[in-house]
Amino acid sequence: MKVQLKYILGGSALVLAGFAGTALSQSDGSGLGEGAVQPEISKHKTNPHEGFSPVAGSTGQQTPLITYHGGPLMGTPTVYLIWYGNWNQANGSDTPAGQTLVNDFLYGLNNSPYYKTNTSYTTPSGSFVVAGTYTDSYSRGKRLTDSGVQAVVGNAISGRHLPLDANGIYFVLTSTDVSESSGFCTKYCGWHTYGTISGTNIKYSFVGNSNRCLSGCAAQTTSPNGNPGVDGMLSVIAHELEETNTDPNISAWYDSNRAEDADKCAWTFGQNPTLLNGAYYNMTLPGLSISSRNYLIQRELDSHSLCYVNYLTKTQ
Repeated sequence: MKVQLKYILGGSALVLAGFAGTALSQSDGSGLGEGAVQPEISKHKTNPHEGFSPVAGSTGQQTPLITYHGGPLMGTPTVYLIWYGNWNQANGSDTPAGQTLVNDFLYGLNNSPYYKTNTSYTTPSGSFVVAGTYTDSYSRGKRLTDSGVQAVVGNAISGRHLPLDANGIYFVLTSTDVSESSGFCTKYCGWHTYGTISGTNIKYSFVGNSNRCLSGCAAQTTSPNGNPGVDGMLSVIAHELEETNTDPNISAWYDSNRAEDADKCAWTFGQNPTLLNGAYYNMTLPGLSISSRNYLIQRELDSHSLCYVNYLTKTQ
């Protein structure tokens, strides 16, 4: 869902007219332009359902219908991961194994029957490339702001840890001990936006470890891969990735309530989730570290406003 003014960050020359801007200094080395106008961000709301059993969701059209508003889409985006905080903790979630779980998921998600749903929007190929990772050990502390998230991305680019890529989607993935002051865990589980960094339109996203608030940002406390926090993150990552793919400048596909594609299927997981060892899952994807993994991932909306788990078989 798109939210104006209250959740604002990062400058962009492409922002809609009438937005109030906050000056950002170049002195922090992040590559953010001074006096930049700040665009809106699109946030993934917290779980509205009580309990920890996944909700199936409707098989009918999600109304109001999603429509095209003229903005650009991304074909085959390049994904960059910024591991923010400490991902080598003894809490069983912020661990190298948790990072491996994210890497396995993205490997399997690429070109999957689930992600192919995005091809219905014509421009997206249903594929993406993961091209780089960077570790940021609390450069902005343990309490991030919206503008601080953009600065993390800007610093990764200006420090040449990650390339400056107009076709990129930069994910800031935070460990459990990191908060986001505009409402992580209370209002949202993640968000995406765009901004001008080093003179280039850059798309980026914040996703925090759901371990910080399982009741708000995870669908279950027993998860398919034994890490409920990171398993919960994966659905949020999918949500933000597909929304950025189909609405990178928050000017392309959304409905009359300004909800984007993944918003309209959020927290619904299809008609036939499987229960194994106390954990539900709705898809099995190939992995990098092992042959395959099970996941519980929210459904994705096609351009006809129908939610799918598998677009090729039309499984809802």
